[in-house]
Amino acid sequence: MASLRSGPGHPGAYRSRRVLEMNLQQAVAGVAEEDHPTRDESSVRTERRPPPLASSILEAIGGTPLVDLRQLVRNRGLEGRILAKLEYLNPGSSKKDRVALEIVRRARADGRLREGQAVVEVTSGNTGTGLAIVCAALGHPFVAIMSKGNTIERARQMAALGAEVILVDQGPDAVVGEVTRCDMALVEETARRIVADRGAFRAFQFECEDNCRAHEESTGPEIWEQSGGTIDAFTMIAGTCGTYTGVMRYLRRVNPSVRGYLIEPARAAVLAGVCVDDPRHKIQGAGYARDLPLLDRSLVTDYAQVEDDESAELTRALAVEEGIFAGISTGANLAVALRLLQGPERGRTVAVIVCDSGLKYLSTDLYP
Repeated sequence: MASLRSGPGHPGAYRSRRVLEMNLQQAVAGVAEEDHPTRDESSVRTERRPPPLASSILEAIGGTPLVDLRQLVRNRGLEGRILAKLEYLNPGSSKKDRVALEIVRRARADGRLREGQAVVEVTSGNTGTGLAIVCAALGHPFVAIMSKGNTIERARQMAALGAEVILVDQGPDAVVGEVTRCDMALVEETARRIVADRGAFRAFQFECEDNCRAHEESTGPEIWEQSGGTIDAFTMIAGTCGTYTGVMRYLRRVNPSVRGYLIEPARAAVLAGVCVDDPRHKIQGAGYARDLPLLDRSLVTDYAQVEDDESAELTRALAVEEGIFAGISTGANLAVALRLLQGPERGRTVAVIVCDSGLKYLSTDLYP
């Protein structure tokens, strides 16, 4: 297994150790604020140093802030903490930048991806954006295959980054903004044809272990260190399950008592064993109502379900109460985190991921 620490020259280090150390110093300063609850937060100024000069955009991936959502918790009269990892501050505005970099980097290293070879992937937009950035930096043409059910912002962002974007029609009775298992099957069929026709490399984010590894070697360690080793639980909505499995592998390694809660849209909760008749929902990039090879069920303490409206409401609350402008899957994560503070994790610390930016949802009713 690869080392969990990023030493000098370690190819998985997304930012230099100096940047992570600066982030940790700032995180410790934030924890110290707990000792001064009456201090006016608006008067607090943390001296920040900019990160060192980056040789390419790839070095700007990772090392994102971890933020204590004090207002959101306090406004609901709850005990405990929710710590949010701001993955929307990655260059492609989502957590998938880490995955894209890890998949491409390792494929290049072991010869599966040749210099200048095209890369193809099925995407709801976030992995595609990450791959567009990584491929642009490393000289690979990138082809994104996406359902027309996803937001147009995602397609335009990928195209702006130099990707060829192929939009696939949805299945019968489909609704724009709701991508079903049937829609994904049509996208998959198109991707296989494009890969064969062009002799391209396929990223296979739903099956590739590098997806988990990206979060096991970077996101998980960052969360643990930035929190000062105080995480009691982690909750995450199921997309490919690379984030959930990767982060939980690391957290369980450093503290076997950390609990993990896996979230699904209420109408597509197949992983929890719910009988699903109509899996349509509005949480893009999650809840595909299918088996997920990257899910390690031994890391799941319990399963949770969320409704579209609840997810949207908390996404908007996060923007208004904390100034964090996120996408709808983040609202799903928050919904369950808040429930946990009301019940089994009362008084404890729950970590969540801010998966992507609200800018990717402006054509939807998420932000009316």
